Amino acid sequence: MTRIVVGVDGSNRSKDALRWAARQAETTGAALDVVMAWERLNPDAWIPHEPPGTDPLAVTRRAVEGIVERVLGEHPSIAVTTRAMEGPAAKVLITEASGADLLVLGNRGHGGFAGLLLGSVSLHCLTHAHCPVVIVRPTHSPIRS
Repeated sequence: MTRIVVGVDGSNRSKDALRWAARQAETTGAALDVVMAWERLNPDAWIPHEPPGTDPLAVTRRAVEGIVERVLGEHPSIAVTTRAMEGPAAKVLITEASGADLLVLGNRGHGGFAGLLLGSVSLHCLTHAHCPVVIVRPTHSPIRS
């Protein structure tokens, strides 16, 4: 295994996924790519979604770097790359996982239907990624595809 991609969004579940992916990277010697996506909801909306002059890419970069530092420490024992990408999370993650050995996500679920076991991003990645996908659930027992 040479490359593991993990998607984070700041939630506790995505931090659990980052921890799991880091342990897997350490075990296998793989590099870890930590990806956070951002998306403009509607740039033409009459209500601004961000203050004037805000650079959402810079904000997202700082956020993903901060998450990695808080979860893995300042000097992780594995090679870590952080990426902030614009676009819908599922699309960004599938693109970034192209050529990866593994894609790791946290289980969000319960977004619209209480009985839904996976969130929409996880479900989309699970069914469209071209590499194995691990969904880290709160019990830390992953679902594999």
